Order: sequence, then structure tokens, then C-alpha cells
Amino acid sequence: MNNAVFFDRDGVINKERKDYVKTADELEIYENIIECIKKLKDNKFIIIVITNQSAVNRGLTVHKNIQKIHDKLQNYLKNHGTEIDAFYYCPHKPDEGCACRKPKPGLIINASKDWDINLHSSWMVGNNDSDVLAGKAAGCKSIKIEDNSHLPDAIKIILES
Repeated sequence: MNNAVFFDRDGVINKERKDYVKTADELEIYENIIECIKKLKDNKFIIIVITNQSAVNRGLTVHKNIQKIHDKLQNYLKNHGTEIDAFYYCPHKPDEGCACRKPKPGLIINASKDWDINLHSSWMVGNNDSDVLAGKAAGCKSIKIEDNSHLPDAIKIILES
């Protein structure tokens, strides 16, 4: 089985916007994500993004735009010698009662099946309580960071565990 680090997207990998990241042009990627992902991949972790994207079902963007955002992020990382292995997102609004919206663990569990991941030796990293709760509910270790500047510290904890 594989070990993984599941990342929330907005606020961890890229700047979060109060009005949502709705297009690839609005995506502002944090520079330190390159080195953070490289370190994890060098230590044989699978990297998977787990993100709530209710802007889709709110009618503020469409699935095609979410794909373009993820493509832009992936291309940026590949141009710097690394990549994310997979992206999983929930398009539902909080009141829709789905099984995939964090804090529910549905996306993490789906990813673990798709990638043969040992959840007990994997991590969820996010900047919201819902990220930590989803990770714990899936059986992962979880780290909440206050903002992206704390991401390197989280990576150090993961690698030293």
C-alpha cells in the first residue's frame, strides 16, 4: 500500500479568495508549494488534492473551469520538476448533504481506493477545521496550518514522523 499526503487547495496551495477561485486567471499559486511537494515525493508520498468547490453548484463557475484551474496548477508544478498525482473535488453546497464535502471523508476514502493508500500512515493538511475532521474521519493523521507560511513546518512534521 502507498502513503499519501492529502492537501486542501485554497489557502494551502494557492491564495484563497472570499469570492472563490472561479477561473484559472484567478489562481495565485504559493511559490513554496514546489519545494514542499518535491520533498514529499522524494520520500515516496503520493500527493492528492482534496478540495471543496461549492462555487460550481452555486452557479459561480463550471466543472470545465475547475479542470482548467487544476491543469494550470499541474503545469506550473511540472515546469518546476514535480506534480500532484490526483485532484478530487466536491462541487456541492454545504446544505446538499453529500458524502464528499469535507468534513465528511468521502473524497479521501475514494482516493485511497483509487490509489491503494494506507490511510493510517497518510496525512491530511489543510487550513480549516473541516480539513482536519475529514482526515481524522478517514483514519489519517491531520495537520491544520494557519496559513501557507506554516506549510514547510507541516512537511517537516510529516517527514520526521
